Amino acid sequence: MAKILSKISSPCDLKKLSSTELTQLAGEIRKEIIDVVSETGGHLAPNLGVVELTMGLHLALDSPNDKIVWDVGHQSYVHKLLTGRRNKFKTLRQHGGISGFPKRSESKYDVFDTGHASNSISAALGLAEARERQGGDETIVAVIGDGSLTGGMAYEGLNQAGHLGTPFIVVLNDNEMSIANNVGAFSAYLSRIRFDPTLYKIREDIEERIGNILKHIPAIGSKVYTTAEGLKESFKHVLVPGMIFEELGFKYIGPIDGHDIALVKSTIDLAKGVRAPVLVHTITKKGKGYLPAEKCPDKFHGIGPFIIKTGELKKKKDKATYTEIFGETVMELASKNDRILGITAAMPSGTGLEKFAESFPERFYDVGIAEQHAVTFAAGLALEGHLPIVAIYSTFLQRAFDQIVQDVCLQNLHIVFALDRAGLVGEDGPTHHGVLDLTYLRQIPGLTIMAPKDEQELRDMLYTATKLKGPVAVRYPRDSILGVKQSKRFKKIKIGEAEVLREGKSVCFLAIGRMVQRCHKACAMLEKMGVSCTLVNARFAKPLDERLFLSLAEKHDLVVTAEENTLLGGFGGAVLELLASKNVFVPVLQLGLPDDFVAHGSMDILLSETGLDEAGITSAVKERLNDIKGLGFKLGEKRKIRHISRKTGQI
Repeated sequence: MAKILSKISSPCDLKKLSSTELTQLAGEIRKEIIDVVSETGGHLAPNLGVVELTMGLHLALDSPNDKIVWDVGHQSYVHKLLTGRRNKFKTLRQHGGISGFPKRSESKYDVFDTGHASNSISAALGLAEARERQGGDETIVAVIGDGSLTGGMAYEGLNQAGHLGTPFIVVLNDNEMSIANNVGAFSAYLSRIRFDPTLYKIREDIEERIGNILKHIPAIGSKVYTTAEGLKESFKHVLVPGMIFEELGFKYIGPIDGHDIALVKSTIDLAKGVRAPVLVHTITKKGKGYLPAEKCPDKFHGIGPFIIKTGELKKKKDKATYTEIFGETVMELASKNDRILGITAAMPSGTGLEKFAESFPERFYDVGIAEQHAVTFAAGLALEGHLPIVAIYSTFLQRAFDQIVQDVCLQNLHIVFALDRAGLVGEDGPTHHGVLDLTYLRQIPGLTIMAPKDEQELRDMLYTATKLKGPVAVRYPRDSILGVKQSKRFKKIKIGEAEVLREGKSVCFLAIGRMVQRCHKACAMLEKMGVSCTLVNARFAKPLDERLFLSLAEKHDLVVTAEENTLLGGFGGAVLELLASKNVFVPVLQLGLPDDFVAHGSMDILLSETGLDEAGITSAVKERLNDIKGLGFKLGEKRKIRHISRKTGQI
């Protein structure tokens, strides 16, 4: 049988196919996604679940004139295959290849860059309102999962859309899953709708029959009909699926089978003719067509390269991850402290709290994709004496910045924020890199910020965090652990105290987090070149070990700060502020991430490109030392002119 996918270069090609050919194409798309993701890793289950849905959308729409906004965007692989990127699909998530998320710079068919949840309705409404203002006629569609509907921003968008009455379409992809099972009252509401698909037909029949009878009653018919409108609304509340959406001003259609291509197309065609906002409720199965993903959709939501036959990862973990160490440590701490509660935003497995949830179900909360709510919910618990540990990825916690400021730190509440995936995260790219947290957290009064150099220090930092009185953030990477020997006993770390790991005379490294290990390797390389190095594990981005840092600045020719965070306002900036405030003059080299969004790619490539691997660190230090010599300083002697007089301003 001839392959069809190889002939698809744009959505227009879909419209030339018979229903039999469309079914065959759906199978080919699934196979292509499974084959590629098994090599590159990526979001498998979400994409297998939207094959027919995506095909039906593109059959009904005229892309790229008509526009689709994909919420989160991790389910856009099918869309990419149908919009001219089939030949590049094998480069998925690879450095220089196509992104795992929609990207405007990649294709004219990608109309909005996405990567975080719950924003598609707002973006699509903005596009639709712009169309109305400009006199356009294109169709605007937002595709949002039932998991993303747990995010408050989705309701903000629905609320304004209903108020404005602007025509556009929201497609609700209801698969009962976000990453973990969906939680909350709205999920339960969708479940009731999901299992009562006949209710919409009942509602239509009742409305039509009552209306026809009442209108034809002589003399009083019209008045009775008007009075009966209230009765009809009561019937709707009892019988109509999607009533909540209709109350918000949407016309509701569904639920329909999202795996029926023809039905999806005809439903979207119907919705296009409505001059009002429309919500189309589709039912799909996450992981459809690949049995391991159907059985364990959360495991295959985002997965590394795997063996297709078994679904097992190709690369077996030889070491635990920081996430796993976090989960084990929280379990230990909670067993000895019944005040400790675990909170996550739809990611119990991803954050390492899954076992905590099993062991302490009455002390665990999954709030859904609702980071703002998670933080303020934790604040309420903390006010009454509980100790919430809020585990959220660094990139997602930035969504709750205001709540951290106003609801937690302003009240000096004892909450522990566990920031997983801090720093670069590799192939998921700029929407998921956790490279802003040191900057956005460091400016908040009263917040202690820690980052461990290894797994034992992560354990000790979490223990220390539970012993404090105010808000604490502990950031750590997604990496495998270093393999250092772990102590069963916890050690309380003195707040703001750094750790000198090696002593030298010329260059002083002040490193934080996983940059400590890389700087350790760079020190060894520099020592072989005759450069004597001191290495300090800063441990704290706030507060700094001011006395130690100032003392070391006095004794070295060059201070190097190293962090896996943007250089703007991060740890290095804090060191510079300290030196400036004390009128200490010393050359400083800041190593960190550029004022740009770092692309997707393997960690080795990204670290090399940003100069944060040991080779890049060594090269940057040698270059700066040469610059210092070129300015006329004699290394080892210029420390005599470190201080600037506060009175005269003279060196």
